[in-house]
Amino acid sequence: MTTTLLPPIQQFFDATNRGDSKGFLATFTPDASLTDWGRHFHGHDGIASWNETDNIGVQSHPEATEVKQDGHRYVVTVQVAGKGFNGTGRMTFELKNDLISRLVID
Repeated sequence: MTTTLLPPIQQFFDATNRGDSKGFLATFTPDASLTDWGRHFHGHDGIASWNETDNIGVQSHPEATEVKQDGHRYVVTVQVAGKGFNGTGRMTFELKNDLISRLVID
């Protein structure tokens, strides 16, 4: 078990926790996709919308508690606090050119 995150994933957490929406969006490829419990968001505009309603917009503070590599995916178990979801969850990241190309939250 490890909690060492690859730089783009660490930047995702850092930007979220400091409330930096511009820095948060910069961690994603322009054509990235994000799925949050079955809700789908695409591209920077879609992900910015999700960020406002479910992430920085509700002062989310995720903390990585475990990281596992599954092929080309990185599965991060998180503990989340804030004014939205609170509890444990899982984020599965896929990277392309040192940016997040896909994120699935469940």
